Amino acid sequence: MTTTRPIESDSIVIGAGAAGLFCAATAGGRGRRVVVLEHGPKPGAKILISGGGRCNFTNLDAGPDRFLSANPHFCKSALSRYDQHDFVDMVRRHGIAFHEKTLGQLFCDGSAREILAMLLTECAVGGVDIRLSHRITEVGHDGSRFRVATERGTFLAPRLVMATGGPSIPKMGATAFAHDVARQFGLRVVEPRPALVPFTLDATERAWTVPLSGVALGARVACGKARFDEAVLFTHRGLSGPAILQVSSYWQPGAAITLDMAPGTDTLAFLKDRKDARPKAEVRSVLAEILPARLAQALAGEQHRPIGETGDKILRNLSERISRWRVVPDGTEGFAKAEVAAGGVDTRDLSSRTMEANGVPGLHFIGEAVDVTGWLGGYNFQWAWSSGHAAATAF
Repeated sequence: MTTTRPIESDSIVIGAGAAGLFCAATAGGRGRRVVVLEHGPKPGAKILISGGGRCNFTNLDAGPDRFLSANPHFCKSALSRYDQHDFVDMVRRHGIAFHEKTLGQLFCDGSAREILAMLLTECAVGGVDIRLSHRITEVGHDGSRFRVATERGTFLAPRLVMATGGPSIPKMGATAFAHDVARQFGLRVVEPRPALVPFTLDATERAWTVPLSGVALGARVACGKARFDEAVLFTHRGLSGPAILQVSSYWQPGAAITLDMAPGTDTLAFLKDRKDARPKAEVRSVLAEILPARLAQALAGEQHRPIGETGDKILRNLSERISRWRVVPDGTEGFAKAEVAAGGVDTRDLSSRTMEANGVPGLHFIGEAVDVTGWLGGYNFQWAWSSGHAAATAF
């Protein structure tokens, strides 16, 4: 439906994703007239693909220390006033069955569609007006109200909430539109970069890792002071898996990461023990006791002698490669494969309590648009709920 006369409301929310829908539902539930503008034909596109279609909607351990930002204290206010337990209560009220998968991650037993349906139901109860396929052509302010022009009409409100996320997964329509609007109104933006993203390796490393594509193992991966004990997956371009995605948020180009591919094992002691206990066993067979067979064979390389005839120097080198493999990623797979974008609207220009721009009354930024990035495992959804609630309860 094309609007000919401007539509007036108490607030305009741009973006019908997790943060935008939750913010709109919360404000609508408080009696506010809310219009949601979404450029896509359907709401909640990222919600539906999250968690393998089951939506990892929050994490039981969602505390401030699980979020990255230039100001690590910024997220504390919003997270404390609407936390993971509050959202779980809503999920329960809607009768959605869920389970804890691992490391505090909560998933729907059924489908991510249940979370989206819950948000849309809450919006409907609050009388929220959701307008889909409304591509925005201009955002402005006339001195008292924000004016949002679309190809299908113009909308006016004293409050504008930017909930369009960041540039990750552009094939789903993601853009840096929220950052453009921030700059338009004089706010600073921390340059976005891909986060929770696979690494690519250079030609030298790929020469031995590409044949391992598809091999997964539990590992401890470190980047600086950040350490994660989760799965690692070898790919045809480099490294992926939860542990890799986690450290990617901390990684800077040119920095090294270190992998312990047998965490909890003293690999040198193990190899020396097997040298005594199984002297006739091939090195690759011994390594296969603690590593996937294909990886064991790749690391053994040309060591065809029995382990009993293998020198201690070679065993030390093998131990070092297994427990302290130091590699400098060639790069990442970019925004196309990044689950989120790190960076965003500079928190120095926002109120941590209301998500409102300090110098622009009525302008709010929430969710991924802000320089707050959560760990893998439901944390970024919790930030969407918490930051959306903070903005919605401010007007």
